[in-house]
Amino acid sequence: MIPDIETDPDSGNTFGIMPTWLRSNEKGDITRIVSTDFYRNSYFGAGFGGSIFDYLSLDSQWYVGGDIEQRVERQLDTRYESGRRRLDPWSFVARINYDRVGTPRFFGIGNNTTIEDETNYTSETESVELTPGWNINPHWQIAYTLSFQNVDVFPGSLPHITSIQERFGAAYSLGSNHELYNRMMVIYDTRNDLTVPTHGVQFSLYSGYAALQGLVDDAQYQSAGFDGRVYVPAGSSLVVALHSAVRYELDAHHLPFWAYSTLGGETSYVDGAGSLRGYGRGRFTDRNSFVFNLELRRTIARLSAASTTIDVELTPFMDAGRVFHRPSTDPLSHLHYVGGLGVRGVARPFVVGYVDIGVGSEGVAVFTGINYPF
Repeated sequence: MIPDIETDPDSGNTFGIMPTWLRSNEKGDITRIVSTDFYRNSYFGAGFGGSIFDYLSLDSQWYVGGDIEQRVERQLDTRYESGRRRLDPWSFVARINYDRVGTPRFFGIGNNTTIEDETNYTSETESVELTPGWNINPHWQIAYTLSFQNVDVFPGSLPHITSIQERFGAAYSLGSNHELYNRMMVIYDTRNDLTVPTHGVQFSLYSGYAALQGLVDDAQYQSAGFDGRVYVPAGSSLVVALHSAVRYELDAHHLPFWAYSTLGGETSYVDGAGSLRGYGRGRFTDRNSFVFNLELRRTIARLSAASTTIDVELTPFMDAGRVFHRPSTDPLSHLHYVGGLGVRGVARPFVVGYVDIGVGSEGVAVFTGINYPF
């Protein structure tokens, strides 16, 4: 039985219990996690959920999970990966997701939006994403992604925050959009572990094209960017982890606000949001974005639990980033900075749980969840 305590700047506080069953192999590595979740969220009331993580091998794994709350929110998510170590000629990732969420924020477009600009909206998204990859060798991969998503934006669900259409206009914020996205990516990866890397690098260079239909007129944009992650051991118990990414949206016309680049929240995604852990998800929005993250991951204790070994890490971190409209803008100017401290529990080779506390210009933000931020 695990206590379920979740918090972040936007989603309120969640408290509950999570009955969990673990299966491990003869080496003590966790191979399956089955959990159910009974909780109460401060915004949407009682909730129930469940999930299964199945780690078939170091090369293949799948996940299915979902939850439903008393009001507004519900989710169903599935993901399958094969060829993760790129030892075979081909790799494949597939994800199908449905997500209705009532807590997202929008502050307007630009790097200098203020907390007074905050609005709330409700989004409902159905998405399918397929990514086959050609493995030239274990270090080099060429991957193609085809994704489709339908996004419906409704008025906000939080009575104490201005609803998005009241500040930005219903015609430009509410409604339904369909996005079809194609992307090519070249990846160079020498990390010694995909979940808990302690040395190596991952560099990703990509370009994509998106076509949208819906809100005001048909829209389109071209994406281009770079994402780099570097892991350097500094002794037997310390890893210096660095991440930097720049993302551009070119020839962008008539885009819905949610299709722009964003910064904020606890996780940096390749060709997606960048983490600024002193702010909520999507705090800064514009066509282009830059982010830099630094962590000092130090192991301070080793525990035994449920037939496996858990390393406890203490992690000071620093984030910096900005969004900008013109491609000619210097991405290193007028940055937003965050400093903070994280505590992580690491059950190799697949599981990382975290609590990250960040301080930005708007105060303190606390995040909990699974997986490293990058």
